[in-house]
Amino acid sequence: MAHVNDRAVVERLMRTKGTWAIVGLSTNEWRSAYDVALYVRDRMGMEIIPVNLHGDDVHGEKGYRTLADIPAEKHPIDVVECFVNSQKVGPVIDQAIAVGAKAVWLQLGVFDDAAVERARAAGLDVVVNSCPAREGWHFGL
Repeated sequence: MAHVNDRAVVERLMRTKGTWAIVGLSTNEWRSAYDVALYVRDRMGMEIIPVNLHGDDVHGEKGYRTLADIPAEKHPIDVVECFVNSQKVGPVIDQAIAVGAKAVWLQLGVFDDAAVERARAAGLDVVVNSCPAREGWHFGL
């Protein structure tokens, strides 16, 4: 069965200050992750951690190659936002579960029902096929 987002969960994730690891955030200004990450940091007030293939720093924030590379004692992860294609999101969700993230947020057009079920079974909050920059106007952000 396809996941249906819980509006209360979406609002809580957007309003509760925390750390968002943004997987797929790179220095490529043409990718949507580049601007959405600024929205998450500057409009929503979250700490962001770029996660990308090269571990590049983005927006002045220290980057990492994988979620497992982020020092847990320094940066416990509240939300893992996934800007990867659907074929690659399953392993990212498995990493999110392994590092103790509290939630996963799959960007617009990103779907993996089996991985979503694994996240839910592990107790993570899940948002699918959504963008915080688009959701923000609902909540006055």
